[in-house]
Amino acid sequence: MTSSDNGKLYFDSDYMEGAHPAILKRLLETNPEKTPGYGSDPYTASARDKIRTACATPEAEVFILAGGTQTNAAVIGALLKPWQGVLAAQTGHISTHEAGAIEFTGHKVMTLPQKLGKISAEQIEEALEGWAGDGNRDHMVMPGMVYLSQPTEYGTLYSLAELEAISAVCRRFEIPLYIDGARLAYALACPKNDVTLKDLARLCDVFYIGGTKCGALFGEAVVIPRPGLIPHFFTIIKQRGALLAKGRIAGIQFDTLFTDDLYLKIGANAIETAAAIKAALAEGGYPFAIDSPTNQIFIVLSPEQKKKLTDKVSLSFWENLPDGRTVMRIATSWATTEEDVNALCALLKESAR
Repeated sequence: MTSSDNGKLYFDSDYMEGAHPAILKRLLETNPEKTPGYGSDPYTASARDKIRTACATPEAEVFILAGGTQTNAAVIGALLKPWQGVLAAQTGHISTHEAGAIEFTGHKVMTLPQKLGKISAEQIEEALEGWAGDGNRDHMVMPGMVYLSQPTEYGTLYSLAELEAISAVCRRFEIPLYIDGARLAYALACPKNDVTLKDLARLCDVFYIGGTKCGALFGEAVVIPRPGLIPHFFTIIKQRGALLAKGRIAGIQFDTLFTDDLYLKIGANAIETAAAIKAALAEGGYPFAIDSPTNQIFIVLSPEQKKKLTDKVSLSFWENLPDGRTVMRIATSWATTEEDVNALCALLKESAR
């Protein structure tokens, strides 16, 4: 993140900058034009076609919403029946950082224990079989879908084998699999990733391609590979106050992100700069709370280290540990500069003493 005028470094999150220059250029170029609203403009149509091509799903429905919480609430609320809930990791975004948005739609988030931020096919199968075999199930919330994120809230990745196993369980029990891709560009750019957009389209019932954290001013593109899965989803989006009148503003951004494979390339800088920071942390002897291969780094700081660092660099609080230490998150992005990375590494070296 580029430091501000006060000289402080900012590594809080991956959506602190505005937008990729190519997006700003296209918005400026098209600014005087008059186009129809609500996503019926030619730029949004082009974005949809490019996303369909990238996902190898020529018939897919594509809808662009403004933000991740809004998208999760709209999709999950539309997929579930009134008596159903959604299975998710205890650390999943809908479980922890969405202020009860899913519960506000009238649906329970049914959490499962996580390992490295992930849940397994075996856990999902056990939960579904447990509900089906419970004599009191008519008095209970029925698990009606599965929510995952790629990368996870801890920056870890589901492998292709893991997603294939989870998808198989969901299809056997005839429940939808939904993947939150708020940081999907960083997963796609990670050398340890073996899951493509085409894999997501093949294995998921719904997923979204994140823009807000991945180079856009705002926007998340919901992909429904099988048309008609959510009848009248356009109307549902409108009903939830999530339909953009100036839809072309979002459409132009995704049209640009999916021109010349920009979306597939945009996350590389975040992965490379995170690797440099992790090397400096390891050299300084900082303990990692979790080993994340993507753009989120979780470190354990003593009170003294925390004070030294946070006086000069803004990090994201994660959790307090029982021994008085704190887990803090460092996040890089598509726009993180070498200058800021070098400055942070120097501070880490100084604070490690």
